[in-house]
Amino acid sequence: MPSCRRFLILFALLFALPTLSVHADQRYVLTSAEQNVQRDSWKLSGGGWSVEKKTLHGGKQEGVDLITIDNGVLQIDVIPTRGMSIYEIRSGDMRLGWDSPVQEIVHPALVDLESRGGLGWLEGFNEWMVRCGLEFAGHPGTDEFEDGAGGTTTRDLTLHGKIGNIPASEVEVVIDSAAPHRIRVRGIVYEKFFYGPKLKLVTEVSVVPGQETFRIDDTVENLGAVEQEFQIIYHANFGAPLLESGAKVHAAVKSLAPMDDHAAESIDGYATYLPPTAGFVEQVYLVEPLADENNRTGAVLHNAAGDRAASMHWSTEQLPYLTIWKNTAAREDGYVTGIEPATGYPYNRKVERAAGRVPKLSPGQRRQFTLDIGLHRGEESVKTVVDQIKSLQGDDQPKVSREPPQS
Repeated sequence: MPSCRRFLILFALLFALPTLSVHADQRYVLTSAEQNVQRDSWKLSGGGWSVEKKTLHGGKQEGVDLITIDNGVLQIDVIPTRGMSIYEIRSGDMRLGWDSPVQEIVHPALVDLESRGGLGWLEGFNEWMVRCGLEFAGHPGTDEFEDGAGGTTTRDLTLHGKIGNIPASEVEVVIDSAAPHRIRVRGIVYEKFFYGPKLKLVTEVSVVPGQETFRIDDTVENLGAVEQEFQIIYHANFGAPLLESGAKVHAAVKSLAPMDDHAAESIDGYATYLPPTAGFVEQVYLVEPLADENNRTGAVLHNAAGDRAASMHWSTEQLPYLTIWKNTAAREDGYVTGIEPATGYPYNRKVERAAGRVPKLSPGQRRQFTLDIGLHRGEESVKTVVDQIKSLQGDDQPKVSREPPQS
């Protein structure tokens, strides 16, 4: 009898082992500075989906890692070498991205952030979404701040910070075992400096097989022993086919202001777009969004016909400000618009600090940011998502300033 019980127990354990493994998430390490791991090429595929990593070669993209997530409907290109930026999203005849004059995915080693008076960030700027930050974001120029010893320090800041030009130290792919089996690409990027910030960005791009939506989940953590300022702008950029003459952006607006006098001249048309126009000078508009009872807000960009659109939704507790950047220049010069949820506006940090828009992290503190992005086809689908934004606006009339805040 005892031997029979042992047999039954052994049989039950052997039977259970495969069942246990099925319920464990599948995890694959592609890059690890800690483990000294680097997979130059790799591919995983399942029922109608795949994740593939490759290394790019030639020109300024030599050595750049690119991960493509294909969920059967969307193809999303993530760039671990460039701070986990997203190069573009493709779905049939739709694309989220733009045609930058910078055509290759430029390796950060070839980007001089300090060139042209701090505008060197533009040497690699061609992604659909690049994060601006983390220590600072916004316009280049001289910042002045307290040094902690009762005095002041000045520092020259470059355009939009460093995080988008720092390679990820850790990259992994995770496939959820539980339905709906979300596919996740995670990365860790460190922005550390001796006598400076010790910031950690944990970022995840994820998608469910067969869905035309995806999510960005980020966590910023202060690894230092003292309080640390930080800024983050989600610089999401849209070109053709959504951007065209007559395209329109919808947002629920509590307040609206032009960033400068040039933008002020066209503030009444801030939501509509021109065709590609040679010599066009950028126009930037500053929005404080309205949100629902759960602090959720969003923005929608649709084409002129109103039958193709992209939407973005986020929490105003996490990202209380929105910048709309219009750059409808000639196609050769970069025909693009930016829809940019953020912790502040893209002024120099000195201006943002004075306006109270530079948050701080206590030692060990973390802040989380989530963006949900969707693609929409057909007039009815586009109307539905636009109506969601209009319902947020309700009867509230936007407070419109016709002069820039700094004038």
